[in-house]
Amino acid sequence: MSHTQDDAVERISMSPAVTWRTQRERISCTDPEIIFRQAIDDHLAVVQQLAKQQELLMMIAGRMVETILSGGKILWCGNGGSAADCQHLAAEFVGRFRRERRGLASVALTTDSSILTAIGNDYGYEEIFSRQVEALCTTRDMVVGISTSGNSANVCAAVKEAKRIGAFTVGFTGIAGGELARIVDAPLMVASKDTARIQETHILAGHMLCDWVEIAACTDDARAQGEVA
Repeated sequence: MSHTQDDAVERISMSPAVTWRTQRERISCTDPEIIFRQAIDDHLAVVQQLAKQQELLMMIAGRMVETILSGGKILWCGNGGSAADCQHLAAEFVGRFRRERRGLASVALTTDSSILTAIGNDYGYEEIFSRQVEALCTTRDMVVGISTSGNSANVCAAVKEAKRIGAFTVGFTGIAGGELARIVDAPLMVASKDTARIQETHILAGHMLCDWVEIAACTDDARAQGEVA
């Protein structure tokens, strides 16, 4: 290991996290030891903050259970990495998370290329989710909008349409919250401004919700079959 690498490792071991004077300084760093350690430290710090929102997560989980068990569905929308999160979490509900059980109604509004391109072409990109909400959402459903900035116009438009219909709305966003946090019924605001850390925490929160809802669905199925008193 070179002297420069030795110095980098020593700097890391001396403090729980590397600190930067400016964002430019951080971006210009090319030392993998520092980059990897900083990412892990940042990730752990942000994830630990999620524990402070346990009550909110429990409330959202409870509403998800009510939605699913009453015959409703959970609709997801987001852009880019958040679109991938929508598809990931919808798949956990329809397929399975940890347990064998019936499929749970959940739809990612990010997946149908014909619908997305037709709406985008005919009405504009801002309406690609709200038009689907208008077509698919009922008062029994839940709409979850995911936006790290909280200001994705098409996600906010979808939430507004869901609220007009009377569905329960949830927002996954970052610490700033943006418009999304102001308009949803339940805003989950991750304590970070870093897109990567926000997205990582969104998936953790989503997995926690999947776990809760799946247990409730399995218990309900067992009760229906007379296996639970």
